[in-house]
Amino acid sequence: MEDDASLTIALADDLDGTFERLVRAHQDRLYSIALRMLGDTGDAEEAAQDAFVRAYRALGRYEAKRIRELQLRPWLATIVLNLCRSRLARRPVVVRRQVSLDAPLPGDLEPRAEEARGPAAATARRASAEAWAGLLLNLPPAYRSAVVLRHVDGLSYPELAIALDRPEGTVKAQVHRGLAMLRTAYESADRREREEMTA
Repeated sequence: MEDDASLTIALADDLDGTFERLVRAHQDRLYSIALRMLGDTGDAEEAAQDAFVRAYRALGRYEAKRIRELQLRPWLATIVLNLCRSRLARRPVVVRRQVSLDAPLPGDLEPRAEEARGPAAATARRASAEAWAGLLLNLPPAYRSAVVLRHVDGLSYPELAIALDRPEGTVKAQVHRGLAMLRTAYESADRREREEMTA
């Protein structure tokens, strides 16, 4: 991925000539954020595209100095999250579809395949990733956005505070609480599945 510092300098000097580089550098991550927030590939594509349109319009109004000082990752994350929130608020009935997480949640939430390899292990990992994706979609939006930006997009806590426009302590608490909610939901689903298998 292109270095954001050099990208902001280039954007400040030549927005039209550089904007395509911005899109190439950040399109996958904005789509990934939108997909994990919305759970629908079509909605996620539209949200990511709309985010770039809004970013372009905003950059066109900014002075060069302001563009050079931008922290692109949290700034773009804020734009796509706001679009996702608007889409979620407009949905008449919440339809949650399970979508696969391309990269499972890191750390202690990562589904573990005990050194297994082969088709059976790949199938198990895919099923586990889909289960995590479904659980993630069921988190309340404030916790979901904090977990997605921290553990899927990889923003630091200071970047997360900027993206969510909340104090750093608040976003840390939201990430911690969101992960705890995911663990509880996973354990509950796992317990139900075991009970159904033994019934």
